[in-house]
Amino acid sequence: MALIICAPSAFLTPAGTEPSFLVTMAAIIAAVLIFIEYYSESPSIVEFRNAPPYNRLRYFGVATMLLALTLMAKHDIAPTQATQAMHSIGTILGSALDFPFSPVRLVVLMMPDSAPAWLLFDIRAAASISYIASLVLLMSFIVSVRVLDWPVRSGAFNVWINLPLFDPTAGGDVLHRLKRDASINIALGLLLPFLIPAVVKLTSNLIDPMMLADPSTLIWTTTAWAFLPSSMIMRGIAMGRVAELIEEKRKETYAQSEEAAHA
Repeated sequence: MALIICAPSAFLTPAGTEPSFLVTMAAIIAAVLIFIEYYSESPSIVEFRNAPPYNRLRYFGVATMLLALTLMAKHDIAPTQATQAMHSIGTILGSALDFPFSPVRLVVLMMPDSAPAWLLFDIRAAASISYIASLVLLMSFIVSVRVLDWPVRSGAFNVWINLPLFDPTAGGDVLHRLKRDASINIALGLLLPFLIPAVVKLTSNLIDPMMLADPSTLIWTTTAWAFLPSSMIMRGIAMGRVAELIEEKRKETYAQSEEAAHA
């Protein structure tokens, strides 16, 4: 995780200069937190830590976005065959996904009229690459759930360890709350790619979209724009799956109780 966080800054920083202190600190903090989380006996904040490949998919998803966008941005600084290939992929995907009312089109439209053509091109390409990567991430998890029978295929599912932020004693039926949270997460995940550009456009006097002219800012912003919604949808699907397991267990318990009563 630390290497992934440092990658954009390390690749894009000119030779002879050191990466940003804030980036280095963020990488160290992330590495320490993840190490403590996975090597402690009791969970803290990381959900589904004992239910692979949920977090592995998220890690590889965000890593793919960051590395792909870093290669594309590197093409303007020190072009190579790898950067040329990623630049071409961004161009092709940008042309394919830039249609009316698409999330990529909305990201481009949030920029002011004074934005140069090269910046609009880079934003469209970066948004397209990150959005496609997020869709691949999402489809991979759906296959894990529906085809590979996640999470029970790898063993018993412990709600306390895998959902540390969910309090089953907070009130109300657990099944209803899980289904409600699942629906909210999926709905927000579907809407955010469209809502975020609209909010930035409406608050352009507070948030300057021209900050995306900086390659590192463009990489992190488009990665967050694509990854956070897909991560929320994944969380919603996962919680819905947990609700299904609880509901199936209840039905089995009720059926066994009825059989025992009639015996």
